Amino acid sequence: MQIQDAIAIVTGGASGLGEATVRNIVKNGGKAAILDLSEDRGKNLAEELGENAIYFKTNVTSEEDVQQAIDGTIAQFGSINTVVNCAGIGLGEKTVSRNKAHGFDSFKKVIEINLIGTFNVIRLAAEKLVTNQPNQEGERGVIINTASVAAFDGQIGQAAYSASKGGVVGMTLPIARDLAKSGVRVVTIAPGLIETPLFGTLSDQARTALESQVPFPSRLGRPSEYAQLTQSIIENVLLNGETIRLDGAIRMAPR
Repeated sequence: MQIQDAIAIVTGGASGLGEATVRNIVKNGGKAAILDLSEDRGKNLAEELGENAIYFKTNVTSEEDVQQAIDGTIAQFGSINTVVNCAGIGLGEKTVSRNKAHGFDSFKKVIEINLIGTFNVIRLAAEKLVTNQPNQEGERGVIINTASVAAFDGQIGQAAYSASKGGVVGMTLPIARDLAKSGVRVVTIAPGLIETPLFGTLSDQARTALESQVPFPSRLGRPSEYAQLTQSIIENVLLNGETIRLDGAIRMAPR
């Protein structure tokens, strides 16, 4: 599939990695639905990008929200053939801290949004993708998920986050195998240190310390580089059932 043929739903599409992905798809002639809880950012981005972008207020853990967004996208653009899951949250909490156990509700919340929410979108979107007319390669669609290097190199305080992202990595291959007969590919990206609004709150000293951990290039990644990788995945039909690290060769230290 070529990027100009993409009709995508992008969760977390109003900011960060999702916004960069939406912008890249539309810039290259594709269409994108922005699924996000941030109404102001989502509506403003859709308005800025014009007729090839649309916004839906979406909680990825809600079956109703996701189904309405998928149905609305199909009503607007005729079909969907691309899914990019960027919605997620982070949490820093130790298993035991100051003799107090990790919050059970906070752990469940991270799993619910990052892992269960991702699968909720996958399952409902895949139901539509498998009915598409195949292209000359027999391809009907592509699903791109977002994990993290924390799935492999989880740091202190990242038990919940690493578990959620490890789950995304773990389900990539079986879902790719589930959907292979229908010509739907599944690929996961595991970003390293990417420059998102979170890093804007850091001091110059803290930022420099983080950048120095990246072997090459020794800087934070850019959302546009994530979007560039999503385009490569969309366009390269042989990429399937794989998790790709996008991290400048970093391997995270315990802290």
